[in-house]
Order: sequence, then structure tokens, then C-alpha cells
Amino acid sequence: MSEQPFGHLDSAGQARMVDVTGKQPSVREASASGVVVCAPHVVAALRAGDVPKGDVLAVARVAGIAAAKRVPDLLPLAHVIGVHGAVVDLEVTDSGVQIRSTVRTADRTGVEMEALTAVAVAALAVVDMVKGLDRDARIEHVRLESKSGGRSGDWRREP
Repeated sequence: MSEQPFGHLDSAGQARMVDVTGKQPSVREASASGVVVCAPHVVAALRAGDVPKGDVLAVARVAGIAAAKRVPDLLPLAHVIGVHGAVVDLEVTDSGVQIRSTVRTADRTGVEMEALTAVAVAALAVVDMVKGLDRDARIEHVRLESKSGGRSGDWRREP
């Protein structure tokens, strides 16, 4: 199998933004997930709605959606694309908070970074809101779960 050149490097090995102007816009979607692990007393406070800083899940959801729209500000080689849909779901589990995002666009490049950023920032918001209750709260397993559309087609993480 022949190796493809890495598109973010020019002939001198310098970083560059890949030119996608020749690509046709198409519908693309990506999903990511992650977990905030926290102590049992924090899980109880989350379930009871007793976290002193307020509605943790609502704040984290909005933070994740906002973050998906700001990826080009955070990642220097990311393209400015239209984020046409962003969903961030959070669920309190026995070990903490499970986070999943799905981001959609009809543009020239994919939304994998947007989905990952949505999960990472939502997780950071959870940690920020519970850190007064649990300094050991931690983010784990932020990862891409699936993507569809574009030249490379569909991909899904194996269970």
C-alpha cells in the first residue's frame, strides 16, 4: 500500500492549512464521547440537583455546543466551516457523567474536531462546576465514535 502525503505539510515540511476550495460541500456528521469520573457524593449531588454552582448538565451542554462553533479559534489549522447542527447529551451514571456529541454540517470538510471539542469542553465545564466538591474529578476517554460523509466515507469505532 502506497503512503499518502500528509496534507498539512508543504514540500519543505512546514505546517500549512489544506486548501479545500475545490471540494464540493456535502453533508457530514461526526460523533464523539467522553466521561467525567467523580466521587459518589458528587454523583449523588448531580442526581439531586444539589451542586452549589447550579445546573451542571445545562451549563456543560451549552459550553459544548458553543465550543463546537469555535474550533477554528482553538486549532490553528482547522477550517472555518458552518456548524449546522450540534447536540451535546450528558447523562449522570454511577461513576460520573457520560458525554456524547453529534455535530453536522453541509460543508467542504468534516466535523470530527468539532465533535471532539464539544465533548472536551463540556467535560471541562463539568469539572469546573464540581471541583469544589471533588478535586479528584477527571476527564477520561474523549474519543471519536463515528463520522460520515466526505471523500473518506463512513467510519465507526468498533465496540
